[in-house]
Amino acid sequence: MAAERHIAQALAALRARYGALLLSSTFQSPAAGFEGDDFLNLAVGIDTDETPEAVMRSLREIEDACGRVRGGPKFSARTMDLDLLTYGDQISATPPLPRADILEYNFVLGPLAEIAGHVLHPQLRQSYADLWAAMQARTAPLQLFSPAPTRSGDSAND
Repeated sequence: MAAERHIAQALAALRARYGALLLSSTFQSPAAGFEGDDFLNLAVGIDTDETPEAVMRSLREIEDACGRVRGGPKFSARTMDLDLLTYGDQISATPPLPRADILEYNFVLGPLAEIAGHVLHPQLRQSYADLWAAMQARTAPLQLFSPAPTRSGDSAND
């Protein structure tokens, strides 16, 4: 599956640049905002001294290396979409920190709460675990991604 290959490629690039990564589970959800293949979502924690702007540039470079084509509609299929959700306690408009998507989409907040549940949202001063518990009460549950089993000797074709 192409999505799994792109995730592996992005994670390898993140490890090469930032070292050890803190990874959430991978979740599968229907496309949001358009008809298309399901999304695969996970959260990744990194430790860096780079500025948020430098991290954003790095994420764009990784998206490009994964074949991301820019310029289409906001809600459309893409090979890779990497977002900087938070950066410590920083609050800023450019880049937008923390990302509003955290409070809007269960497929963003769920993985974030899994790896940083104890961390406080810098504006709301509530933990991501508490925010996730409240969101779970009003949204459909997240579905863990289970890759299709392959038989020995099979090759993956996209």
